[in-house]
Amino acid sequence: MTDQSKHMLDALYATVADRKGADPSTSYTAKLFAKGTPKIAQKVGEEGVETVIAALAETPDKVASESADLLYHLMVLWADQGVKPQDVWDILAERQGISGIAEKASRPKD
Repeated sequence: MTDQSKHMLDALYATVADRKGADPSTSYTAKLFAKGTPKIAQKVGEEGVETVIAALAETPDKVASESADLLYHLMVLWADQGVKPQDVWDILAERQGISGIAEKASRPKD
């Protein structure tokens, strides 16, 4: 992730977090917050599925567009849950240079 793209995601998160408690009649983000975690999580799932469908049946531009929607809704979920982008960046940094297979094997079993 480049510094510019990381900055863009941090800026998006800040905008989303600022909408928490705003008037739901004037902000889609505030409307999502007002509907609560189940609706926010549902939207993340919907956008994830739409991204997959675009990857299988659409153009790269459509994949990019759906990915932007997914990232936005993920930021809403993070703000709802009190997860800050830096929390995620830190986890990604810890995993950098570790095989995905090894990293997954190191996770506690449920």
